[in-house]
Parts: sequence; C-alpha cells; structure tokens
Amino acid sequence: MTEHGQEAADKRKTYYVALGAGQILEDREAAPFEYEIRANEEELNKLQELFEELASADEATASHMMSAILVSASDEDMNADYDHQFQKVYQLIYELGTEKTKRHIESIGVVH
Repeated sequence: MTEHGQEAADKRKTYYVALGAGQILEDREAAPFEYEIRANEEELNKLQELFEELASADEATASHMMSAILVSASDEDMNADYDHQFQKVYQLIYELGTEKTKRHIESIGVVH
C-alpha cells in the first residue's frame, strides 16, 4: 500500500448502512440499519455513487415496466443492469464491512 493509501485507510470511520433506504449513517441510532462498515472519505463517496447508480437503475426499470405490456428482451436487460448495480453495492459493503457484516453477507450468498 502506498503511503497515501495507508494514510487514507487510517482515516476510516464507522458508518451504518440502511441498504433498502440507500442511506449511509454516522449515528447508529438515527435510523434502522443492516450493515456496519469502516470507510474513509473516498470509500464513502464510492458507496454513495453506487447507491445513486442503483437508484437510477431502479427508477429506469420501474418506469419501463409501467409503460411495457409484454416482457421483452429490453426488460431483461434493465433487470440485469439493476442486478449488476445491486451486486456492486453489496460487494463494496462486504469489502468495507466489519467481520459481522461480512459473515452476514456471506450467509445470504450475494458475494462471490
């Protein structure tokens, strides 16, 4: 790890992730949460970006489904995009997660 990378890793703080709400909380009492992570500012920003991408994919899928009558290949593509974004969020939460968080994510089988 580079000196800068080590310095960034040393500045990690604990955050609480409410996956369904797409929230990253500093206060564990602020709202219900599912996962506890340790992240520096750069990692936190990456997770926030992934949540935004996931929300965009979800909105696009919902909008498309509202206007579609029959299931088509484009529906499958949109679902695949959402699933891919969801997987990326889980992967980063896993990487930043506490041991308890990692064990839980492993137990539900969403990371490989």
